[in-house]
Amino acid sequence: MPKLSVEGVGTFDVPAGKRLVNALVDECGVDQLHACGGFARCTTCRVEFVSGEPPRMTKAERDVLAAKGLADRPGLRLSCQIACDGDMAVRVVSRLAGSGRADAGKRPADAIEPPADWA
Repeated sequence: MPKLSVEGVGTFDVPAGKRLVNALVDECGVDQLHACGGFARCTTCRVEFVSGEPPRMTKAERDVLAAKGLADRPGLRLSCQIACDGDMAVRVVSRLAGSGRADAGKRPADAIEPPADWA
């Protein structure tokens, strides 16, 4: 079972293959934003990797980070496009608290959406 460390929150066991966005909410109790419902459209689910950043990125993630001018930020990734396949440590960037939003967004599906096309 992979270990997920969240800066300022703790370290948690997470089910292998679980979407990072859902693991942050379910296992870690973090109020992670995911306004678009986990479809790689809005970047509200972004996190910064401290360690264990996955080497692969979906085309959807690469495209939205580029469109939002965030592609050149090392370690900045979309938690909705990452599966927990190994130990990782992250800093949560976008939380519901202080965002002014009524809720974090519709719960993302269990599988990466859109279907993963690895860039």
